[in-house]
Amino acid sequence: DVQLVESGGGSVQAGGSLRLSCAAPGYTYDTYCMGWFRQAPGSGREKVASISGGGTVAHYVDSVKGRFTISRDNSKGTVQLLMNDLTPEDTAMYYCAAQDRSWCKAGPSSYDYWGQGTQVTVS
Repeated sequence: DVQLVESGGGSVQAGGSLRLSCAAPGYTYDTYCMGWFRQAPGSGREKVASISGGGTVAHYVDSVKGRFTISRDNSKGTVQLLMNDLTPEDTAMYYCAAQDRSWCKAGPSSYDYWGQGTQVTVS
């Protein structure tokens, strides 16, 4: 199985920024669609953003458009989520996920591999 390792979470004040990173050591990264999800206490898991294997197509949930940017560096086997202008509503556990295909298929059930999550807290 693909092992995904997230990093970069933490606590920040409203209006601040954080950069999350996800690595999949040892895998041919450009064959995987990658996504970031989040889950707040008492809420379901929500897809935040996704990016195709080649990095040419990205999608965002409406609530983060213009504030978050997903990117990937296939040479390093990493995908990042830059989060700007954070609000308390962005507080959640953030998960990196991968699909075993280059073009992203909709829905969380389409993701085959998941990281352990990294906490983001905005106050």
